[in-house]
Amino acid sequence: MPVIMGFLLCISILAGTLRMHEYSLSDLGEKAAVFSALLSMSEAGLDVLRERFQDQLLPTVPVPDHPYTARPAQPQPQEPEASSLPNASNSDSATEFLPTEDNPPPVPTQYADLLLAEDFGGGPDKGLAKYGSAYIKNETKNSAEAVEKLLMQDFPIAFEDTEEPQVLIFHTHATESFEPYDRDEYDTRNTWRSVNDERNMVAVGNAFVQVLEENGIGVLHDTTQHDYPSYNGSYERSRVTIQQYLEEYPSIKVVLDLHRDAIQREGGEIVKPVAEIDGQKAAQIMIISACDDGTMDIPEWKQNFRFAAEYQNYMESAYPGLTRPVYFCYRKYNMDLSTGSLLLEFGSNANTLEEAVYSAQLSAQALADLIHDNVLSF
Repeated sequence: MPVIMGFLLCISILAGTLRMHEYSLSDLGEKAAVFSALLSMSEAGLDVLRERFQDQLLPTVPVPDHPYTARPAQPQPQEPEASSLPNASNSDSATEFLPTEDNPPPVPTQYADLLLAEDFGGGPDKGLAKYGSAYIKNETKNSAEAVEKLLMQDFPIAFEDTEEPQVLIFHTHATESFEPYDRDEYDTRNTWRSVNDERNMVAVGNAFVQVLEENGIGVLHDTTQHDYPSYNGSYERSRVTIQQYLEEYPSIKVVLDLHRDAIQREGGEIVKPVAEIDGQKAAQIMIISACDDGTMDIPEWKQNFRFAAEYQNYMESAYPGLTRPVYFCYRKYNMDLSTGSLLLEFGSNANTLEEAVYSAQLSAQALADLIHDNVLSF
């Protein structure tokens, strides 16, 4: 069966790409070599390719909800966007799993795989930069000394005592969703995507916004599903959204793109970053802060990084264990548009929605405290 599926997938990919582009004879020779290699691939490998080249495949029968799977475990360059977690190898359609009862039903043996809970928090023994209670994973060319100097700069954002919106919350990948149950195994048929805003990142954003509003912080929440119906191009679409809000509301000082991560081991296990805060499980949060190597045109990356470290410090000081180290890296993700521009990952696809919502409430309270402590005095 994998050979037959590989043959059909190869035909579809090649036909789709030839339909969209012109190739020389040497290009076609390379395609033929790839064609030969694909014929020997496993079904899981074929599923990954099917997801990766979905926009180039010949038309197929539509599938419910989202025909693609979770984001890569580590952030990838903004373009092209790609998926890494495979769909179920024995299923031709995407599946959204919604919790329906307190006791989860058993997963059929052929679809069951391990789900692991791990603590991804920082520590002095991990070679990480430190700022207060925050840890930073420096994936840039900046030396440890240079990062330390950045962290010693004054806090870059002066908030105001105003009812005008100072925070914008949005979701480039709004349809990212979670595991329906807290258990030690998962159903491989789950695609971790949902257009139901009560089950995806919009629900996490709603919880975040509610806490800010309860603290008197002016906040806007854009619930546009920029990744539906097409995952590719999500960042271009969310960029337009951000620009529109910044133009209409010049009072905005913080722009947060709320996501969830995806972590899968080579053996098929999926992993959730989790911590226990006040006796309740919370999805650990990772802040991604962009760095500019001189080619990315992010004029305020230093201020954004300083903000990221301070925000992480507030979260860890109030709720030890809530965060993973700040990921300081060469990723743009529309962070060139505003000060206070960060991407936040709430757990992974292996966490439950409840764990992510709890983390949103805690991190929003930490942000409210940070804002109140940095209101401009006249």
